[in-house]
Amino acid sequence: MTAYGPPTVVSGGSGELLVLWGGIPAAGGAAGWLLAAGAGWVASLPWAPVQGLFRLVDGVSTGYALGGGVGLGVLAGLVIAGIGTAERVRVTVDGTRARLRHGGAEREVGRAQTRAVFVDGRDLVLLDADDGELARQRSDLPADRLAGAFREQGWPWVAEDPHRAAYRRWVPGLPGLPPGADALLRARQEAVEHDQGDEARELRAELGRYGVVVRDEGRRQHWRLTRPARPSD
Repeated sequence: MTAYGPPTVVSGGSGELLVLWGGIPAAGGAAGWLLAAGAGWVASLPWAPVQGLFRLVDGVSTGYALGGGVGLGVLAGLVIAGIGTAERVRVTVDGTRARLRHGGAEREVGRAQTRAVFVDGRDLVLLDADDGELARQRSDLPADRLAGAFREQGWPWVAEDPHRAAYRRWVPGLPGLPPGADALLRARQEAVEHDQGDEARELRAELGRYGVVVRDEGRRQHWRLTRPARPSD
């Protein structure tokens, strides 16, 4: 077996944390100060929303209003930073396995199981020998850094989805799907339209057990079959 070096890690790094916990709260505080300072002017605009709130702020003494605006802005920034930290993605690759960490959850994929690795839009995708998805992880990690990490460790990185042309747009009742898959796609369409990410991911995994691979383009679902599910195979 070819020996590779130490694991390669791709993540947002300390710079991302600095932006999340420093930049965003600071920007929130500045925005809060501006809103408090301009409360009287905003309240005078006939089309402005929640004018009553801005009139109330305008009636508070300047020191308290500005201090409260900054405090609330910083607090909102800290909440956003916490959400952003929970959504951070970290990919660790070595010669035998890849670990995909999303917030507090982590999954592992073995090199021996993997036939192809690529980026599809914002998604890192790993395929098995039957053309099914071992993993699909959304992130903002740069595609060139991911490609470098997997190639450096000897993984089968490809420039694009080798099955892109096989996808068909899902339409209710369209023939060609395995029995039961259409109902799952209907349920998943509802989840996608209502931004129910966890439900959509669970239904994607369930469809994978039927041999159906799903990719999204906006709120539209597209599907293809894995090798064992194709009638001609």
